Amino acid sequence: MTFRIKTLNAISPLGLERFPSAGYEVGTEIDDPNALLLRSANLHDVEIPASVLAVARAGAGTNNIPIADYSAKGIPVFNTPGANANAVKELTLAGILLAARNIIDGASFAHRLDGDSDSMNEAVEKGKKQFVGFELPGRTLAVIGLGAIGVEVANSATALGMKVMGYDPSVTVENAWKLSSLVERVTNVEQLFRRADIVTLHVPLIAETKGLVGAKQLALMKPTAVLINFSRAPIVDEAALVEALDAGKLRGYVCDFPSPALNKRPKVVTLPHLGASTAEAEDNCAVMAVDELRNYLENGVIRNSVNFPNIDLPRNPQTARLAIANSNVPNMVGQISALLAEAGLNIADLLNRSKGELAYTLVDVEGAIPSELLTEIQSIPGVLSARILS
Repeated sequence: MTFRIKTLNAISPLGLERFPSAGYEVGTEIDDPNALLLRSANLHDVEIPASVLAVARAGAGTNNIPIADYSAKGIPVFNTPGANANAVKELTLAGILLAARNIIDGASFAHRLDGDSDSMNEAVEKGKKQFVGFELPGRTLAVIGLGAIGVEVANSATALGMKVMGYDPSVTVENAWKLSSLVERVTNVEQLFRRADIVTLHVPLIAETKGLVGAKQLALMKPTAVLINFSRAPIVDEAALVEALDAGKLRGYVCDFPSPALNKRPKVVTLPHLGASTAEAEDNCAVMAVDELRNYLENGVIRNSVNFPNIDLPRNPQTARLAIANSNVPNMVGQISALLAEAGLNIADLLNRSKGELAYTLVDVEGAIPSELLTEIQSIPGVLSARILS
């Protein structure tokens, strides 16, 4: 079988090269694609082709993809957590320094200077006092979200001599192991806002995080505190933020998302969405996304899906494999096993995993699986998609 991959954005050649020439067609003009590979393309209100088996975003955030629509069709949506973590970490640290040392305003002041050397030196000495900042050692940084990026930011900040607090009620065991022992884990988010000199956000944009930082949270912060947002713009209530800045209740705001309300505003630094804009990050994300797609299309294995559970069952070349996405309902595996038994097929191996309301099952079967049996499995109530991998 030849898999057809449609790219919806420019994808790093380093990633695309991982698709073998035999067995894959890759391009922007692919009809009836088996998979979609994208970065920022907006899939909301775009009809899902019936041929699509998987979607992969070369990046972490997936708010440009209607996850529920793809879930309902049994289509896993992959992302690339951690692939751009170093790039975003570096920019976050730069953002902290921009705010702490008033670098943007200072550079703008220097850029506007005219005259000879003597007059410039005189203007510099008179003007530099308005850009006095603060140093980082001993200051308290609050990191909200301890995923791949948040952990790297927290660990790097400790190396800079900062006191670091971390907040993430759903931190994974893997990320917890990576977190420096110097990071104080805080469970009371209000305490975190009260104590921090700098708050940095590293959470995905989902319904629960939209407006995560609003008037209530901003009111808890010190008037000398700085808010850093390199996650997504709607995580901060912009109207409440502007009000806090205008009232002198916040020292500054640094973000990656320009807007009419923020641009050219005092105490605000906006950058043009540079978080993952490095050649290295684009390469890493593309490579990871392509590997995820290939493993799913060829083996039915799921890694880093935002809607379906991770599942990995080693392939046995002597068996055929069924890959089944379904609603997480009782007796699903029993019904599938019963149909296989009725067809006289022996199960060599089976693995089932669930994630919320969705589940996914891999079944390795001795012997060929007839298409009629696949049709029967697809007709089980709750089965969202099913395919045979020979």
